[in-house]
Amino acid sequence: MDKPPRQTKHELFLNYKIWLSGLTGNGRISDTTFALLAKIKELGSIKLAAQACDISYRKAWGDIEEAEKMLEYQLIDKQRGGKDGGHSQLTPACLKLLEAYDALHQKFDDSVEAAFEDFRKAMLTKPTSE
Repeated sequence: MDKPPRQTKHELFLNYKIWLSGLTGNGRISDTTFALLAKIKELGSIKLAAQACDISYRKAWGDIEEAEKMLEYQLIDKQRGGKDGGHSQLTPACLKLLEAYDALHQKFDDSVEAAFEDFRKAMLTKPTSE
């Protein structure tokens, strides 16, 4: 992930995270899980995707299984090793999930950027004396 520019005493940045959770708050589908799924789509391998996301293979599988349990559908079609080695691909439902998440994230980004700009303007406005 890209790091924001180094902050000076005159610059402020707003950061936020989006995740999905169950009704009771148990379980979570985080930015990391969505990034992992996107890498699996790109690389065709859970192992390579986990490495690219700098998480362990075990954590990657745990995150995928937790997401599948929460969503109640399969995210990954996997084929184990063999002569040509194994590979993984996203299910059609997972592809729709990623597309919807990207659209949701873009809407949040646009809204948060506008709200933060309003905040910055209000913060920098000199108070009027009565």
